[in-house]
Amino acid sequence: MVGSLTSTTTLAASDEKGVMDPRNQAFEQDHPDQFHSWKATSESEQIEDALAGDPNMVILWAGYGFAKDYNKARGHYYALDDVRETLRTGAPMDENSGPMPMACWSCKSPDVARVIEERGEDGYFEGKWSRLGDQIANPIGCSDCHDTRSEGFKNGEPALALTRPYVERAMTAIGKPFEEQSRLDQQASVCGQCHVEYYFTGPTKAVKFPWDMGTGVDEMEQYYDALGFKDWTHKVSKAPMLKAQHPEYETWRDGIHGKNNVVCADCHMPKVTKEDGTVYTDHKIGNPFDRFEDTCANCHTQSKTQMIEIVSTRKSQVLNMKLTAEKQIVAAHFEAGAAWDAGATEAEMKDILQDIRHAQWRWDYAIASHGVHMHAPEVALEVLGTAVDRAADARTKLIRLLATKGVTEPVEIPDISTKEKAQAALGMDMETMNREKEHFLKTVVPEWDKAAREREAEY
Repeated sequence: MVGSLTSTTTLAASDEKGVMDPRNQAFEQDHPDQFHSWKATSESEQIEDALAGDPNMVILWAGYGFAKDYNKARGHYYALDDVRETLRTGAPMDENSGPMPMACWSCKSPDVARVIEERGEDGYFEGKWSRLGDQIANPIGCSDCHDTRSEGFKNGEPALALTRPYVERAMTAIGKPFEEQSRLDQQASVCGQCHVEYYFTGPTKAVKFPWDMGTGVDEMEQYYDALGFKDWTHKVSKAPMLKAQHPEYETWRDGIHGKNNVVCADCHMPKVTKEDGTVYTDHKIGNPFDRFEDTCANCHTQSKTQMIEIVSTRKSQVLNMKLTAEKQIVAAHFEAGAAWDAGATEAEMKDILQDIRHAQWRWDYAIASHGVHMHAPEVALEVLGTAVDRAADARTKLIRLLATKGVTEPVEIPDISTKEKAQAALGMDMETMNREKEHFLKTVVPEWDKAAREREAEY
């Protein structure tokens, strides 16, 4: 749908068009091609354990939820399954328990927009992630990106919509109010509701985009520093850390595609011409190479084989720089831990911890941006280069500080060659976490689903 849309709107909590229907199947009859291509995102069913592939990340996220569990993203169809099943959300047995806030649902379901309309933003955000588990029941779909109550939607020209009020505020903060954007920008902004960097703030832990100073890695770093914000304190180094989410929108803007007005839908949601000549937008969002003639070939003159080789080379370059940065940052964390053990003071460690914070933020900003090797490889390489520089600065200062404390031998790094060994080095009780999660999935989630079915039976 997105690639062929012309009308747009912004949905706010004050909208009075009637109850938003969050069920994707409710729109199958009127939009069968879009629905069935969306449903085909269920084909990306394989779970790929990113921590098993790169155990360094367990150490980098020590003391934070991502050290427990981090799987690579699957299709929109699995958005709810993935957030329910990850160890990061814990195993809450009632509405007041668990490690995460309600905000962790925010990009996972059109029910989020419905609840915000019904209860207001505070009424949605307040409390723990488990509080409204029975309300968030449908995976990412139609009502996340469209005004599904408009006449246009019913008549084949569904309006694009920002369905989260905090996104509209963020777009306005960077001088791009949604209603004033071009059609192409609006297509990107709809995707940018979720494929973006954000943090949780205030008493309700509401979602906010850190764009007040700009959308680049430097500007957001300055914003967080000025605010004194941290996502967590690192378990080993005690550095005040930032966790980048998935800043695809920001890296796309700074990359070659964004600068040439090539937007998300051009590559991930191409227009498809059917045998009868009708055209629809493919909602099986995935790898552009799967539909090369409808995506890359619209702009690039190279063959599919040549393009795959180019992208593969850039992916390898980004991966090599990623691993280089990780090696330096992991060492810095352990060396900082050794400095604390040797009697370092907070004053002596302040600048060092800031260097570690900045190094890892830049590493994370690049690697958490899914597909950055295609969207903006030059941005990824530049940012990862600065991550290496910041980590080197931290380590240089640490060597000097350790020497003053009588530590002249290299700091030993434990065996972190596998995910399991890295988690054990941090003293993480993974057996208990997995057992509790399994119990949660067998007992609590079925009750959520039952309550949701009963509520939706009245629609």
